[in-house]
Amino acid sequence: MTEQIERDVMEYDVVAVGAGPAGLAFAIRLKQLNPEISVCVIEKASAIGAQILSGAVIETGPLDALLPDWRKSPPPICVGAKEDEFWLLSKTGGRKLPVPPGMHNKGNVIVSLGAMCAWLAPQAEALGVEIYPGFAAAETLHDDSGKVIGVRIGDMGVAKDGSHKPGYTPGIDIHAKVTVLAEGARGSLTKQLIKRFKLDADSDPQGYSIGIKELWQVPEDRVSPGKIVHSFGWPADNKTYGGSFLYHLDKGRIALGYVSGLDYHDPEYKPWEAFQQWKNHPMVKPLLEGGSILSAGARAIVTGGWQSLPKVEMPGALLIGDTAGLLNVPKIKGTHQAIRSGMLAAEHLVASQLSPQGFDAKLRASDAMAELKKVRNIKPGFKRGLWFGMLNAAWETVTGGLSPWTLKNKADWSSLDKVGQHEEPKRDYVERTLAPRDRLQGVYYAATSHDEDQPVHLKVADTDICVTRCSVEYDNPCTRFCPAGVYEIVEDGAGKRLQINAANCVHCKTCDIKDPYEIITWVTPEGGSGPNYQNL
Repeated sequence: MTEQIERDVMEYDVVAVGAGPAGLAFAIRLKQLNPEISVCVIEKASAIGAQILSGAVIETGPLDALLPDWRKSPPPICVGAKEDEFWLLSKTGGRKLPVPPGMHNKGNVIVSLGAMCAWLAPQAEALGVEIYPGFAAAETLHDDSGKVIGVRIGDMGVAKDGSHKPGYTPGIDIHAKVTVLAEGARGSLTKQLIKRFKLDADSDPQGYSIGIKELWQVPEDRVSPGKIVHSFGWPADNKTYGGSFLYHLDKGRIALGYVSGLDYHDPEYKPWEAFQQWKNHPMVKPLLEGGSILSAGARAIVTGGWQSLPKVEMPGALLIGDTAGLLNVPKIKGTHQAIRSGMLAAEHLVASQLSPQGFDAKLRASDAMAELKKVRNIKPGFKRGLWFGMLNAAWETVTGGLSPWTLKNKADWSSLDKVGQHEEPKRDYVERTLAPRDRLQGVYYAATSHDEDQPVHLKVADTDICVTRCSVEYDNPCTRFCPAGVYEIVEDGAGKRLQINAANCVHCKTCDIKDPYEIITWVTPEGGSGPNYQNL
């Protein structure tokens, strides 16, 4: 018989899961419209913004609408965009191309999204929003009819073997009339709810990329604050979707990163290695040599767009921001969409007396979806290779997305070729001399922290597959696609086995997305665990 645990219960009108730009914008707008509505925002990170990672250049329109006076006291990192460059790289050089229309950034600002969320949180609290960092929502709560009635916070002080440690504290239940999921890309609760309510029955599978980012300190005379450089081409081969960003901040700081589409085919591809290769390109390396890394991390990016949008309402709950899949891929921007959808959700709930019903139709009729529909065919076009993708992108741009067709998205896990079936690409890699030397050193710069004696939060349904079928068919791609070295195949006296170094995890969710057998499930570790990003 299972021991009944007595749990404290907190009651609110609304609970938002995730203190990113969507969750915070939602809470702020809700309180602006009706100060009487009680709302709390829970966040799994130990501090607001500590697990937020994005480029990030933002379009300010939605933020202007939310907080008209924000420029009087802007976020701590906020640099006006001054010039754009767009490059096609080869191994030894590159060709400067015209900047695509969607990537002109005049009027936009470069920010640290983590720092911006830490700046937004007190403004929400000033309006009466209750914000709880270190609260990891482990499951949703439902009434007898199946309606979502809140969330349960994960227990604290559980040992690896499931026993209760001396400081054990049962997680509280938060009951709410409406639960708003703002978990970001590949939210763990959202994934369960999409399955439970069949929210994706009428949409394509969602698509993702992995973005790996570093913040560097370099001599100040190398930095041109406000300069924005994007590139594609090397080190990706023509069949792999990949590209970089390099943003010049202030005070000698440079934010840089590399994005790899998780629809790649090559079982031997290493997204982290591709990023490190790009850093050693002759156009990038001189910027960084002699500098130092301040912070590093990785995060999945949602890229499915218009045709992959699931239904965003269900009994008792809504999806907003990247958890719904609102990022605009050609612009490489999702923050304005997150804020926009959060505000729209707040306005809907106030107008409907806290009923989620009708929000899906409202979102689909909004500017957020009109923007996605216009560019819906651009990312899927690259599935047929770089040059087809470029021609298709030009066509879709010229026609304003008015093509009478919509290209389909497939699940990223299904795209991997088996070993021997994939034509080995010419990697054309260079010798690397810039830090970090390896993925474990990269994990150090993410300042990630998990209590070693807590249950492993990466659930592998059948580890036998890993050392039998997967080893033969795909050569264990988890050992390569994970940017933090979480997965290792080790061999000892007992034979081959999968070792999960869960303490390294930076919560990017790539394993949950790319595993070709769909047997890895990412669940929330103990609240407060994970990376502690500084200004990413």
